[in-house]
Amino acid sequence: MLLGTWNLENLYRPGGPFGPKDKAAYESKLAALAAVITELDPALLGVQEVGEPTALEDLVGMLDGDWHTVLSTHPDGRGIRVGFLSRRELRVLADTNAFPAGLRPVQEADSGAQVAAAGRGFLAVEAATDAGPLRVAVAHLKSKLLSYPGNRFFPHDEGERARYGAYALYRRAAEATALRALADDLLDGDGRERDVAMLGDLNDEVQAATTQILLGPPGSEIGTPGYDRPDRGDAARLWDVAPLIPPEERYSRINSGRRELIDHILMSHRLVHRVTAAGTGLPGDGTLRLPSVGQDPAERRGEAASDHAPVWARVGQ
Repeated sequence: MLLGTWNLENLYRPGGPFGPKDKAAYESKLAALAAVITELDPALLGVQEVGEPTALEDLVGMLDGDWHTVLSTHPDGRGIRVGFLSRRELRVLADTNAFPAGLRPVQEADSGAQVAAAGRGFLAVEAATDAGPLRVAVAHLKSKLLSYPGNRFFPHDEGERARYGAYALYRRAAEATALRALADDLLDGDGRERDVAMLGDLNDEVQAATTQILLGPPGSEIGTPGYDRPDRGDAARLWDVAPLIPPEERYSRINSGRRELIDHILMSHRLVHRVTAAGTGLPGDGTLRLPSVGQDPAERRGEAASDHAPVWARVGQ
């Protein structure tokens, strides 16, 4: 069984302010995405940046076989949201953008404006598998790409850049905390007996503080001496499969010429110990040929495919 996550990059029908400008560009994008999904052949794929539900329907229409789709009802201001494509029927367990109790609103602008919920919803589903119920959540945390008042992507000065970098970090940390609360619900006290996975674009790398929030109790990471030594923390831990990805494939986006792994799969104790392989791009082929992205997202409007590579993990029964 292959689980994956992929940021589809602005999946909109043509004609709007964010998607392809014409039908030809749209069809090229759909064809490129469909080719990757077909070759990847996931049992379940978490997706991000679905701008229009009808666009996802168009994409599924280009795939062979029967697919089930579910989308979050909590898009951001641009209309993008997370969702799932699955070969198996899905039961929705949660669709929320709420911060957990005790976490106060965080500042998002010089004006003092605050946010009290995640910018995009977290969607959790359950699917039946031969190994038992599989609970999976998909997320898309606050971007590292900074935006400024007046729809600017470039600051007036370095002070403004620093402040808005801090605001983005506040939001991403709060969203990671909310996602960890959802993970606690899905684990339900014992990840040693439950198959749970968290998928998504976390917009930061493995060792980032925001990513580490999701892991739960420290210790036992893959590749450390504690990984194969059971302890009480295993009931609540999540493991990032990143160390299982071959080093030369360990990136999912290229940002200003720098390779970075910002798309992640995290698993419960019972699930991670059945992983037989993990990677980015297409199995057996390595990472896709990715473009290097800059600070202005409008530069990629109309481009085919995605600026992210899918991240996947294969799990035995």
